[in-house]
Amino acid sequence: MNDLLVENLLNTVRILLEQMAAEPLAKRVEVLNALRRLMHAHSPFQDEPVDCVQWVPAHMVRANDYNPNGVAPPEMRLLRLSVMADGYTQPIVVMADAQDQEAMVIVDGFHRSRVGKESLPIRRRLHGYLPVTSIRPERTGLGDRMAATIRHNRARGLHAVKPLSAVVAELAAQGWTDQRIAKELGMDADEVLRLKQITGLAELFRDRAFSRAWE
Repeated sequence: MNDLLVENLLNTVRILLEQMAAEPLAKRVEVLNALRRLMHAHSPFQDEPVDCVQWVPAHMVRANDYNPNGVAPPEMRLLRLSVMADGYTQPIVVMADAQDQEAMVIVDGFHRSRVGKESLPIRRRLHGYLPVTSIRPERTGLGDRMAATIRHNRARGLHAVKPLSAVVAELAAQGWTDQRIAKELGMDADEVLRLKQITGLAELFRDRAFSRAWE
């Protein structure tokens, strides 16, 4: 593609976008999202979720039921200040809700979503929308989603022992081996064992051999 063709293409897109300025906000967002998806489909970075950020109505973005991290009030206030001052520098990571096609379940970014929903100035600034990016489509199983959430949390040093033990129990119940849990959650074998012990569920140890000292 020569430079003149590129310039003509960009001018055509610019003119169309300028003409679209008179359209209702929802229509403009819809078109811009479609353009981003189109570019993403032809992008050399199409395997990277952050390459395609979409703006969706905030009410469509819902919390998951397994997120094991919390943010103290001072940190929450700092996050709100950060978004107020710097804008959203990170999208909320989501996946489609299998039960509701109009909803998206948060994989990472619950507190970022809270700021966009609960802060009136930010909500007004964003016109009731939130920036999201979708997890890779092959990672949408419950276990994969839970593991992705834990990895995001642990990479930031945010996780709570009790909820994390519940996640380990759920993954074990889905048939994940200790080795897979350790690999996917960035743990060592001893940490997986300790988290299993916290749950107090004997069935989590049915495949583990113990010495007579455990009897």
